[in-house]
Amino acid sequence: MFYFPNLNNSFLSIYPISSSEILLPKISYNVQIEPEVAIICDVSYQDNKVVGITPKKFGAYNDCSIRRADAKKISHKKNWGVSSKGLSDQLIDINSFTKGSRLDQFAITSFHKTNGDIFQYGETSAVSKYSYNYGKLLSWIIDRLNNQPDQGPAENITHYLNESGYPKKCIISIGATRYTSYGQKNFLKPGDTSIVVVFDKNKYSFEDILAFVHNENYVHEDVSFLVQNILKD
Repeated sequence: MFYFPNLNNSFLSIYPISSSEILLPKISYNVQIEPEVAIICDVSYQDNKVVGITPKKFGAYNDCSIRRADAKKISHKKNWGVSSKGLSDQLIDINSFTKGSRLDQFAITSFHKTNGDIFQYGETSAVSKYSYNYGKLLSWIIDRLNNQPDQGPAENITHYLNESGYPKKCIISIGATRYTSYGQKNFLKPGDTSIVVVFDKNKYSFEDILAFVHNENYVHEDVSFLVQNILKD
């Protein structure tokens, strides 16, 4: 949970998503690229309860988080202000959100550009490998939206849905990849570039994607690039 519109006096009302930059927090927390797939969905309600989530599009997503030992809630690590997350503006249509559908053809990878050098940041991971996906994932999310109590690091989401006027769209992120040994030890700093790529692995190899990144060639069919410059407030 990282954003709801129309909340009063809450950091969660600050829209944190950018397709072009990450603005580092004012406090010097360690920040890493968190490459995922974003699923853009329509949400339907009945009697103030979520009854349906319909995936419409997907694309590259950077679920940037800060490492805060003092964070009591997960959301406190997820939204530190504007441009603290990333979503590609190159979105791909979803025709069916079921196992064996088009999304199963896609994989996620990511890169860190620093001082003119490019390093693979997260391992390449096939979307089809994730066990919590499709109908199982949507059923679990609907249950949490309707029934999640304010407990431990989680929060009462129904309260936020009510206060924000029952938003008709949501973003679900799936598939955080394992970090490479480089990604485990290196954090984002001003002047760097974060690059997350979601690509059709049946059409493109990792070497193809790496060549596109080196050549800054970021427009290809069935590829979603998220390229963000790292800035300091």
